Amino acid sequence: MVIESAAQPVRDIDRDSLYILPLAMIPLQTPALQRARLIKNVRLDSVVELFDDAKAGSGQIEVEDLPQEFNWRDLPVHPDLIVLRQLRLLPSFDVYSLRILLREHNVSVNDHAGLRLSQAKSEELASYMMAFTRPLILNIYGDADVSVQNFEDIIKLFRAPDVHRALDKLRMMAEKLEIKLEDIPKFLEDYGDIFLSLSYYRQCLDQIEPHVSGFLEWLDELRSSWPAQREPNLVAACRMIQETMNATMLAITGRFESFDRSTKDLWEHVSADRFRKVETMIQSYHTTIGGILCALTVKMEAWARTFSHKKAGGPAKRAEFIMTGMRQGMEKIQNIENAAPALAQLR
Repeated sequence: MVIESAAQPVRDIDRDSLYILPLAMIPLQTPALQRARLIKNVRLDSVVELFDDAKAGSGQIEVEDLPQEFNWRDLPVHPDLIVLRQLRLLPSFDVYSLRILLREHNVSVNDHAGLRLSQAKSEELASYMMAFTRPLILNIYGDADVSVQNFEDIIKLFRAPDVHRALDKLRMMAEKLEIKLEDIPKFLEDYGDIFLSLSYYRQCLDQIEPHVSGFLEWLDELRSSWPAQREPNLVAACRMIQETMNATMLAITGRFESFDRSTKDLWEHVSADRFRKVETMIQSYHTTIGGILCALTVKMEAWARTFSHKKAGGPAKRAEFIMTGMRQGMEKIQNIENAAPALAQLR
């Protein structure tokens, strides 16, 4: 990857998003695009958002319409168009998926630091991080009263252990990991980003779950309503959406349960080989989990914007939303799920 200075500052809210890619992170030649964003619309298509204004709305344009918009006539295919054609295929724009997908597509970035969560988001995820690191602390320190607020505190804890029994266990841990005792803090820093990624995705899932539940109840009401019963295509669309979302939520929840078990087992039976396997397993699912959570978040936010409360919108408006908004792109969620590696293959 090419690493250069960022052309435009990237907002934290964009950096931490599942469905927004600030194009300031990508070395494009067109200045106007450096101020734009690539976003996922309700159909889960990637479009370029040239502006987003509370009064004027969102100014979106298809990638293939950019040559006409910017008068790209100097070359058969403008370099920016080549890059954006690759970027629009990405299923998610979260930083963890981007690290993998940009490398696979050989797309360079302006600022590698942009492929990290903001400091504010990292601090916000402290409680989630504890769920993954608490077993480690208990394994080393037992029930000792240890004050830990964030992952940095964990690193400090293991950099200067003040409990003799903990020091003995750390020596054993270093031996099992095949590293020096003084290298444990650095080792944990290297793997800290893996746990942070799990924390980020877990928070995204927790935030979307109640919306999915509310939407499925709303969908069931629509599907069983008298007007809907007269429209076989609408009933079929509702059934397909319901089945896809239920299966997807079940699959992604199951993966997190597997991650939890693997992480707990890792700290209880520490070894270099087990650590590498856990790391590989989690990284193998970054693009799957990121893609699914991105799709569900976009769909649920579109639903929430269109129907701000349970009584909003009549049957006709609801039916139109299902057929022209929600139904479109659902096959992409299923395709992401179908392409996911089997957990058994990674253990």
